[in-house]
Amino acid sequence: MRTENELGREGGQQRFWLVSFPFFASGLAALTYQVCWQRLLFTAFGVDMESITVIVSSFMLGLGAGALAGGRLADRFPGRIVLMFAVAEAAIGVFGLVSPALISAVGHATMQYPLPVVAAANFLLLLIPTSLMGATLPMLVAFLVAKSGNVGVSIGALYFINTVGAAVGAAATGFLAFHYLDLHQTIWFAAALNLGASVLILGLFRGEALKGAVA
Repeated sequence: MRTENELGREGGQQRFWLVSFPFFASGLAALTYQVCWQRLLFTAFGVDMESITVIVSSFMLGLGAGALAGGRLADRFPGRIVLMFAVAEAAIGVFGLVSPALISAVGHATMQYPLPVVAAANFLLLLIPTSLMGATLPMLVAFLVAKSGNVGVSIGALYFINTVGAAVGAAATGFLAFHYLDLHQTIWFAAALNLGASVLILGLFRGEALKGAVA
């Protein structure tokens, strides 16, 4: 007869494999956005250096700030982690769908202003989705730790899955997607991944999501 610890580890492993699919898709979408948004920002700046600086800076700050906020939310609302992750992924997907229009609108609104103003406006705009991206990792870590109790394995495994997804996204976007899709279609594909991840996590853990919604 299996012990309670063995059952807990088995439940944690099962949860990991279930959440790995939407989190892989999330990482893939994130780097797809990064490549595509950098190309969109090129139209606002006219040169690659500034657009790359804005993209990398917004991703670094957004991921860090989002991770801090996501960890605190997961600690404060442990019963709503599934729901919060699903909402974050859906929000990223919605932003992705409208991002070409938003980036274009910001570019037109700031074209008469000095370069630092243009950079700051686009930086703040992209800080929204990147912060949501950063919040997803600590949420899922807290979700897995609640069952497995192993923080190190949960963080390492999820970070690995997300990083693999990001690497695949960057490579596939640059070497494959742009050969068959235009820029907007590639962004829509990334948005579909986020929305799919949201639906999938809700479907896999529907019971826990419903408990969180009414808690």
